[in-house]
Amino acid sequence: MTTYTDKGTKPEAGKFLSFDSIKFWVGNAKQAASFYCSRLGFEPLAYKGLETGCRKFASHVVKQNKIIFIFESAYEPDDQDMAFHISKHGDGVRDVSFCVEDIDAIVQFAIKHGAKLIKNIWEEKDDFGVVKMATVQTFGDTLHTFIDRSKYRGKFLPGYIDANADSITNLLPRVGLNFIDHCVGNQPDKKMESVAKWYEECLQFHRFWSVDDTQLHTEFSALRSIVMTNYEETIKIPINEPAKGKKKSQIQEYVEYYGGPGIQHIALNTDNIILAVENLKNRGTEFLYVPDSYYDLLRNKLKTSETKIHEDISVLQRFGILVDYDENGYLLQIFTKNMQDRPTLFIEIIQRRNHHGFGAGNFQALFEAIEIEQAKRGNL
Repeated sequence: MTTYTDKGTKPEAGKFLSFDSIKFWVGNAKQAASFYCSRLGFEPLAYKGLETGCRKFASHVVKQNKIIFIFESAYEPDDQDMAFHISKHGDGVRDVSFCVEDIDAIVQFAIKHGAKLIKNIWEEKDDFGVVKMATVQTFGDTLHTFIDRSKYRGKFLPGYIDANADSITNLLPRVGLNFIDHCVGNQPDKKMESVAKWYEECLQFHRFWSVDDTQLHTEFSALRSIVMTNYEETIKIPINEPAKGKKKSQIQEYVEYYGGPGIQHIALNTDNIILAVENLKNRGTEFLYVPDSYYDLLRNKLKTSETKIHEDISVLQRFGILVDYDENGYLLQIFTKNMQDRPTLFIEIIQRRNHHGFGAGNFQALFEAIEIEQAKRGNL
């Protein structure tokens, strides 16, 4: 793996603060939102639909600490944009939005450097203030919306009403997912570099971390990855592409089933991954299988390492939690099975202990676990 220390020139104006929310276009927003509440521990936050005067689509917003997911589905069968998107991609991420400062400067810079503007800066307001937003297109059919909330004090956005509480949520154990750690975009072969360049040129992001297929491969498949981040390094977007192997990689499988590039997985950060995974499993969330041999190898490697893992390895083994480490610290991570029938989106749960990598040491174990599932689907 390669870590980059050159952050480039600090932007003169405009600042990316954090992930704001992630919008999914789905066939049934009400059911999708309920699934994420019951399985992953989200709670209803806001709603927009026929009852609020929105005649084209229903929008159900759920939240867990700083994580906000929006699920939207169309009311009308001839809604060309949403119907085409869902027909082509299945349920998937449409928009990864960022909370920003000085949206005017960010949009002006992006347009000047070639970004495709989907919707120029507009304002929405209610009794809680005003929000400024603008939307650009990134890879494939994926969008980025910039949201300036500096003059808004509402729960979510104008046009939404508070959602009804989910009584089931209070009966199930709390999960404790805190914020979006990173969001991964998969690309067809040979497209990763051009996408990374787009983030550099249009959003003034820089390269944070990368690996190539000489470092990340199994007997059957391989990948290349470049992690892009903003100047403050609070938003991280790994860009992956497949590399040639004996058989089809999970990246290529994603691209084929999604119908092009898109968001493959979303990593959610927690400060207690063992408790989070235990409660997620109690809620019915399914995770990829990790063989016991992984932990045998881990124990042997840790014997000669100065890194001390605070958690009991046998407990991590019981839950299937992976460990990656370097001289500074370590991370713990685990991956769900696909969140819908198409093998196109899954969730990562991650806990960091002074480790800022992306689990390169676990990629072989992860690939092998995914390849087991691919073989079951007849796609390896």
